[in-house]
Amino acid sequence: MRHASRVWGSWAAAVWLGTVAPLAPAQGAFPAKPVRIIVPFSPGGVTDNSARVIADPLAARLGQQVIVENRPGASGNIGTQIVAQSAPDGHTLVLGFDGTMVINPHVFPKLPFDTLRDFAPVTKLGDAALILVSHPSVPAKNLAGLIAFAKKTKSATFPYGTSGTGGTPHLAGELLKQRTGIALEHIPYKGGGQAIIDVMGGQIPLVFTAIATAQQYVKAGRLIGLGVPGAKRSAALPDVPTFIESGQAGFDVTSWVSILAPAKTPRPVIEKLHREIAAVLLTGTVRERYLALGIEPVGSTPEQFADQIRADLARWEKVVRTANIRLE
Repeated sequence: MRHASRVWGSWAAAVWLGTVAPLAPAQGAFPAKPVRIIVPFSPGGVTDNSARVIADPLAARLGQQVIVENRPGASGNIGTQIVAQSAPDGHTLVLGFDGTMVINPHVFPKLPFDTLRDFAPVTKLGDAALILVSHPSVPAKNLAGLIAFAKKTKSATFPYGTSGTGGTPHLAGELLKQRTGIALEHIPYKGGGQAIIDVMGGQIPLVFTAIATAQQYVKAGRLIGLGVPGAKRSAALPDVPTFIESGQAGFDVTSWVSILAPAKTPRPVIEKLHREIAAVLLTGTVRERYLALGIEPVGSTPEQFADQIRADLARWEKVVRTANIRLE
């Protein structure tokens, strides 16, 4: 979803980033001590791994240790709050996930942080591709076939599993339901692993998940890749068409990972972090490891990332409101 006005988007980003304080002359060189990246989720997932892949090469460039620290809980809100309340000196950062930063503000009645007020964007690390997969018994080989089948069987509902309520896969499913009118029924799981087990076992027909979670089963023929809801096909599964190719014009949903600092972090610190992280993302080793995780490396500027955060907040607000999604 694009801003109605590029001028407004650029101006808004400039105003937001203008809240980042200038580096005081008396402040020492950054970094002066180890840098912590708080991951607000448990170890082992795509979000956690996206931080761990860059930690060592970033440490080599910064000349200080980069520590990845997992602080899970409350759908990412606990770890994110820790960073919001940390000293704005660049030594404590958050691994920002779109679910936490731009969806949680709409599905939770109260949050212990404000995405726009409490954080300074550094960079988007990359876009993690999603995929809609089905059990082989579903009589469709792509999204267009699923939609056609659903419209023939008007009385049928089609349960789809995800890693949980309010995540990007859930919202992608709700957006597909709102756009096509097919009777999709959300089945939330406590993590994507069990959802994959159930779809392979035939307990549910569909799962919306990250490509990294499903790709081995699609390659083995145990699941059918119906479509990728991104702007282009995934390098991990190049034979799976996009939703756009199946007639859903402009359907572009990916799950991004990013780095943000506490608000009022000095601008030169933000610029240095962006410069060094962007350089790390360009290295062959990091790029290969990201692609294996189903992540397309990005390294956007703070201004570009600020624009996307604002656009995504507006986009998901409409979907959440229409679907009436709430978490306590």
